[in-house]
Amino acid sequence: MNQQYITPDMAAYPDSLRDIQNRPTKLYYIGDLSLLSKRCVSVVGSRTANAYGKSTAEAIGRQLGSKGVTVVSGMARGIDTCVHKGALQAGGATVAVLGCGLDVCYPPENQKLMDEIASKGLLLSEYPEGTKAERYHFPVRNRIISGLSELTVVVQARNRSGALITAELAAEQGREVMAVPGNIDSQYNLGNNKLISEGVNPLISVADVLGVLGLNKPDPQEAKRRLSETEYQIFGILEERGEMSVDEVCMALGKTPAYVNPILAVMEMKGFIFSAMGKIFLANV
Repeated sequence: MNQQYITPDMAAYPDSLRDIQNRPTKLYYIGDLSLLSKRCVSVVGSRTANAYGKSTAEAIGRQLGSKGVTVVSGMARGIDTCVHKGALQAGGATVAVLGCGLDVCYPPENQKLMDEIASKGLLLSEYPEGTKAERYHFPVRNRIISGLSELTVVVQARNRSGALITAELAAEQGREVMAVPGNIDSQYNLGNNKLISEGVNPLISVADVLGVLGLNKPDPQEAKRRLSETEYQIFGILEERGEMSVDEVCMALGKTPAYVNPILAVMEMKGFIFSAMGKIFLANV
């Protein structure tokens, strides 16, 4: 497939990149450029991920792909490769932002994946044909990955991983950042756990990413059918507020914790809410 290009003065240039610092003056592409007009989420992580990180990245890619969200990553080894594959497995769309020309496959073993993304998704690069994959290209291109996306998810990152650069750029660009918690005794998770300790929201289940995007909330009609009057009242309050502590639920109902806690327990067993970090949330059902 022949590559084309867009520049900031063209209508097809993505609005999400227009206001970022050092925006690309020219973007070469192969594939479906319309994918950038849809909701985009970037998923990044270490090239040397372990089995936990790889399976999590693939699952996140499938979740996003199945909901029509464009999945953005860098086609590197490890996490990037897995999230692209997950999105494609779900029949979804994915964008690979490369640190080389679009006629260069890096890493070389991803040629089949690159061809599939070109035919079913989108390849992007600010580098012209023939540009080799130089080490210093990748931190620079990360601003494009984060800039295209309303949310960046760091799955697994070592302490000095390039994924942390992407997360930092996303925060500077005013984008949401989430990180997947990992074992505290694993070198693979030093970076993502550090992000969480610094205030980045943890992604505690694969479905959470859809909840953040508002794409997987419980159906109010099903809630009305399956919940009691008080349960449905709590459901409505949570739908409006997004998250609440138990004390806040008690105040809203004018009831004591002894009255409210058993109701919340039943709602959680029914799958309509879940609790985490001292808060009650609508479940992603």
